[in-house]
Amino acid sequence: MPEKKVKTKPVQKKKKDPGYVHAVGRRKTANARIRLYAKKGPIIVNDKPIEAYFPLESHKALYLEPFRVTETLDRYSASIRVLGSGQSGQLGAVVHGLARALAKADPKYRTPLKKRGLLTRDQRMKERRKPGLAQAARARKQSPKR
Repeated sequence: MPEKKVKTKPVQKKKKDPGYVHAVGRRKTANARIRLYAKKGPIIVNDKPIEAYFPLESHKALYLEPFRVTETLDRYSASIRVLGSGQSGQLGAVVHGLARALAKADPKYRTPLKKRGLLTRDQRMKERRKPGLAQAARARKQSPKR
């Protein structure tokens, strides 16, 4: 006698809330992975406080801009991993990532961030060097005059 196949409902796993919002910011060749926590605390970049990683006052004004625009200066903490490019590119990637994380955390922040241009990825990159030219991307070899 053949056995009857019993249909069972697939077991749905409950998704665990990780307690943070994840976002990625990019600038030049830098990539910043951001975990934004909804609690007051420090912003850590590559295992250092953000003030130590980006020490200049002009840097501070830039990385606090997403929080200033959304009026959330002491409401969030973040853990950031940033790789590639130089200091300027990494700072741009961090700002872009923080803005994207804030927009993801609360959709009402999207409009002010968008108006300030913080959600737009800056696509400018170093131009590649072309063969047959001199040492730079557009530099021509000098030609003799006679």
